[in-house]
Amino acid sequence: MGKPRFSEDFKQDAVHQIVVRGYPVKEVSDRLGVSTHSLYAWMKKFSPEAGSKAKDAQSEEIRRLKRELIRVTEERDILKKATAYFARDAK
Repeated sequence: MGKPRFSEDFKQDAVHQIVVRGYPVKEVSDRLGVSTHSLYAWMKKFSPEAGSKAKDAQSEEIRRLKRELIRVTEERDILKKATAYFARDAK
C-alpha cells in the first residue's frame, strides 16, 4: 500500500485549523489521521507569512517584557534602598 494522497484543499484546511483556530498539531494529527511531520511541512508550505508574523509578534512581546522587567527591577531596588535609609533614620 502506498502513501495516502491528500488534496491541496485538505492540506490548507488542516493548516487553517492549527494556525487560525489554534488547535494543537497533535490533536489535528490524531483527528485527521495525518502525521505531525506532514502537518508541520504543510504549515511551512501554506503559511510562511503567518509563521513569520507570529514569530515577529512574539519577539516584539519578549523585547517589551524584558524592558518592563528591567524598569520594574530598578524601581524595586530604589524602593529597597529608600526603605533601608528611612528605617535607619527612624531609630
